[in-house]
Amino acid sequence: MKKVFHFDSPTEKYHADACVVSCFDARFELATRKFMKKRGVLMADPLRLAGGAKVFASPADESAREFALNQVQTSMRLHGTNLVILMVHSDCSAYGGLATFDRDQEREAIHHESELRRAGDYLTEKIPSIEINCYFLRFTGVWAVDDLE
Repeated sequence: MKKVFHFDSPTEKYHADACVVSCFDARFELATRKFMKKRGVLMADPLRLAGGAKVFASPADESAREFALNQVQTSMRLHGTNLVILMVHSDCSAYGGLATFDRDQEREAIHHESELRRAGDYLTEKIPSIEINCYFLRFTGVWAVDDLE
């Protein structure tokens, strides 16, 4: 092999402040990074999947959910993570986009809140000790889902 780029990465094992489950939609990448920094999540284990938290709430198939659950558990085991941040966003193609909700942003938000709650419930059932925070990203900001049971 031929070296094509040089950088120096830390070699020490790290503790992840959170495992962040989000969509790989690039439109929300910068907002997600800035929001995580504002929340004090400086070192995260990112789990980027089409639809983000959809993988736990309404996966296309059970194997996808099992894979994602394994990744969260691996983050916990290897990097001491005790917080999972679940995210979904507006106009997500994994949900059919805003058109699925007849371009009604409030209807979309209600649906995504329900999905985030379902995803949180699933993770709480599988990993009772984990702390979970859920967020809905719009093009104008981030909304928190409160009172997860």
